[in-house]
Amino acid sequence: MNGTETSTRSELTPLDWAFLCMEQEDTPMHVGAVAVFRADGPVDRDRLRRLLAERAQRIGRLRMRLERSWLQPHWREARDFDAAEHVHDHEVPSPGGREELAVLTSELIADPLDQRRPLWELHLITGLADNRFAVLMKFHHSLVDGHDAVEVGVRLLDEFTDLTDTPATPPGHPIEEALGLLGKPDKLVGALRGTLAKSGESLGIAASVVRNMRIPAQSSPMHAPTSPARRLALVPVDLADIRRIRSRHGGGTTNDVVLAVITGALRRWMADRGTDVAEVPVRVLIPVCRRRRNQPRTGNNQLSGYLCGLPIDEPDPGARLKSLRDEMSANKSGGPLRGPGAFPVLAGRLPQLLHHVATPLVSQGAPLLFDTMVTNVPLPRFHAALDGAEVTELFPLAPLAAGHSLSIAVSQFRDTVHIGVQANRAALPDMEKLAEALPQAVAELCDGT
Repeated sequence: MNGTETSTRSELTPLDWAFLCMEQEDTPMHVGAVAVFRADGPVDRDRLRRLLAERAQRIGRLRMRLERSWLQPHWREARDFDAAEHVHDHEVPSPGGREELAVLTSELIADPLDQRRPLWELHLITGLADNRFAVLMKFHHSLVDGHDAVEVGVRLLDEFTDLTDTPATPPGHPIEEALGLLGKPDKLVGALRGTLAKSGESLGIAASVVRNMRIPAQSSPMHAPTSPARRLALVPVDLADIRRIRSRHGGGTTNDVVLAVITGALRRWMADRGTDVAEVPVRVLIPVCRRRRNQPRTGNNQLSGYLCGLPIDEPDPGARLKSLRDEMSANKSGGPLRGPGAFPVLAGRLPQLLHHVATPLVSQGAPLLFDTMVTNVPLPRFHAALDGAEVTELFPLAPLAAGHSLSIAVSQFRDTVHIGVQANRAALPDMEKLAEALPQAVAELCDGT
C-alpha cells in the first residue's frame, strides 16, 4: 500500500486506540466469525473469491489504513486499495466436517493482522462435505465492535450489496469541536458540567475496578502463560432446547440460559480435570454495546461490560440458572456505567498518549479482574446467501486476553445458538471435552427441575 492516498481521514478514539495498544504477537486483538454456506452444486472457489473481493472493495471501512502517531493516530483511506489482497482461499481434505473446519480456522485465527495494511482478512474455506464452504472473517477490534462486524459482514451477502456505502469511519474532529464551543457560552457550560460528571463517574469505575481485583487461584485452568497457538470449538445448540429450559425454569433471557449452559459445561469440564470446583471461582466479563439506535457515531467501539460470577460450585442446574438470572438483573439495574465491568468506558476517556505506555502493561493484568469473556453478538433474522449458497451456521469468535485460557462468543442465528470457543492450545489439550460438555449441560438443564 505505497501509492497515493486520498484526503479521507478520521481520528481514532481512545478506546479504539486501546485495542491496538493491547495487541502483542501472541495476543492478536481481532474479532471474527465463521459462516458456513451450503451450495446447490459444486463450489466454484475462484468465482467466490472474486465475488468476495468485489463486494469488499465497495465497503468504505475496509479501505481504511492505520497511520500511527504518538499524538493523534488516525485512519486514512488508500486510493490504491485492492481488496483481493485481503481475500485468501484454503481447502480442507474432502469431505471435511466441523472438526476439520475448526482445526484449519484455529490456525488462521491465530495469525495477527498486518498493521501496515487495512486491518481485516477474509478466508474462503472449501472441501467441506455436501457442497458446503465457509468464510472466516477477521476484523481488528479497533476497526469494528461486534455490532459493526455484523454490519460489514452482511454487506458481503447477496441481499445487501446494493446498500449505499457508508462513511468509512466517523469524522471526529475533537479540536475543531472544542474551539467551536468557545463562541457558545451556554454549550461550553453544559460541556464542562458533563466533563465533571464524567470525571466523578470515571473515578467510581476506577475505584470499583481496584476493589474487585483478586489473585486467581493457582489451580484454576482458566489461566495459563500466554501462547500464540489456538484451538477452536464450534458448537451449535438448538434454540428449541433453550426455549424449553426457559419455560421449565420460570423464564429469564436467552442469554441467562446460555450463561447457565456455559457454567454447567465449565463445571463438568473442570471436575473431569480433577479441579475442586468449590475452591476455584470463575468470573466472566460480559461486554455491553452502549451504542443506541440512530445515535451519532463517535468511534468504532462504544463498549462497557458487566462482571458476573459463574456459580460452578452449585450442583443443582436450576439453582445455577436462578443465581445467574438474579445477578444479571442486578447488573442491568445498575446500568453499564457502574461497576468494575465498565472499565472499557474508563479506557475510552484516557488520552491516547497514556494508552501507548500503560495499556500494554495493564492488559497483562486481565486475570486479576476476570477469568474469561463471554460475549453475545446479536444477529438480525434474515435470509442470507453468498452467490446463491445459503448460510447454515454462523459462529462468532472473540479475542483471547493475555493470561487467559479461553474466550467464548455466542450468537443466535435462525433456530440455532452458535457458540464459538477460542482457547490457548497449550493450556487446553482437552478442548474436545469442553466442547462435549456444552450439549451435556443443555440436556442437564432440560431434564432438571
